[in-house]
Amino acid sequence: MNRHQHRKHHQKEGGNGKYIAGIVASLLVIIAAAAVAVWTVTGGFGGSGEEEVKQAQNAQVQSGAGADSGTQTEEGQTGEAQDDAPAGDQEEGSAASQESDAGGQAGDRIAEIIEDMTLEEKVCQLFMVTPEAITGVGTATQAGTATQEAIERYPVGGVIYFAKNLQNPQQTRSMLANTQEYATERMGFPVFLSVDEEGGQVARVGRNSAFGVERIGNMSDVGSRGDTEEAYRIGTTIGAYLSDLGFNMDAAPDTDVLTNPENEVVKYRSFGSDPELVADMAQEELRGLKEEGIIGMYKHFPGHGGTTADSHEGYAYVDDTLEELEEGAFVPFQRGIDEGIQVIMVSHISCPNVTGDNTPATLSERMITEILREDMGFDEMVITDALGMGAITQQYSSSEAAVAALKAGADMLLMPEDFQSAYQGVLDAVENGTVSEERVEESVRRILEVKLSME
Repeated sequence: MNRHQHRKHHQKEGGNGKYIAGIVASLLVIIAAAAVAVWTVTGGFGGSGEEEVKQAQNAQVQSGAGADSGTQTEEGQTGEAQDDAPAGDQEEGSAASQESDAGGQAGDRIAEIIEDMTLEEKVCQLFMVTPEAITGVGTATQAGTATQEAIERYPVGGVIYFAKNLQNPQQTRSMLANTQEYATERMGFPVFLSVDEEGGQVARVGRNSAFGVERIGNMSDVGSRGDTEEAYRIGTTIGAYLSDLGFNMDAAPDTDVLTNPENEVVKYRSFGSDPELVADMAQEELRGLKEEGIIGMYKHFPGHGGTTADSHEGYAYVDDTLEELEEGAFVPFQRGIDEGIQVIMVSHISCPNVTGDNTPATLSERMITEILREDMGFDEMVITDALGMGAITQQYSSSEAAVAALKAGADMLLMPEDFQSAYQGVLDAVENGTVSEERVEESVRRILEVKLSME
């Protein structure tokens, strides 16, 4: 075969090869197209066209092209199921993230506020006082220039009012509105405007007929009926008229468990002697107050219901051991902590069988920091009972009591006998290192958390 013939023969064989290769390629394209069609039907449309899918799968198996396309179908379906599961997780994660972001933003704002405050402003925030304590007037019934100047100098964290300050609705609204305006202009956030409005014996507003509000009976009677709906209604009733007047805080409900029948201090103020009942009733009253925009507080930790003496007058104590307190007087407080209460008032009750001495609970690190905060888990705002009461003033000066309460773990110092002395005492304690500025800021943070929650 010459070179020319060899070349022609090779071209012929090459042509045949190309023809066969073309047929194979066409078949492969058809098979691939069928596989893609099946994957699209099953994966892309979530199982719709079921009969068509079966027919396509049968055709693929017969043509020997089903293995890869079947794998694609399974992966497509599995991928769709996997996509569905994370969608729910993503929604939950998004909600948690938003909540976390909100908390983080509040924390950032508080940090910024504290950073911009002077030491004097921080210390002022620790005090809740009567309007007379900062203005120097005999009886405050209005808030004008004297109040504005007093708040400019002493931007206290809270102001508490008594019956003598509250004459009628119009006068009270004006006084509270002006005070709130001055305080907010001074510091950029609200001031607590508080009152003791428990109902029954303790009702600064309710017992004054000029206000025309519903008179609430003694909590002992309410507790005897055991109706938690009644307790809730009391909370909303008191909360509504206090909010209407301009208050944002109420030193209620009383959560003392009456364990001593001879107790006359909280005999009619307590819901009763059953710790669980007291916990139920207090929880509902607090809910009612909160729904009306009023910050309530549980009082008087560790419990005034087992005493005979009155801490208003002098030394008062309970003989209970820690275990007995945990099974009785602590029950309503622990329930409240578990439910997220924001404020607890600590009393001047001494618990010698718990602390080993006669130190009032308000000044006891063992009672506040170790038991209330660490053991019971309360990291919110602790306010003292009035530091001008006999149980304190008979043993401590105003400055000593204020510093001791702060060191014990309290955040807000209520009504020292001498505000100026108490205020200066805390400033001096920070300056001489008895109390760190960080400790002051810790309490200011807790106070601001409550205040910003009202906005």
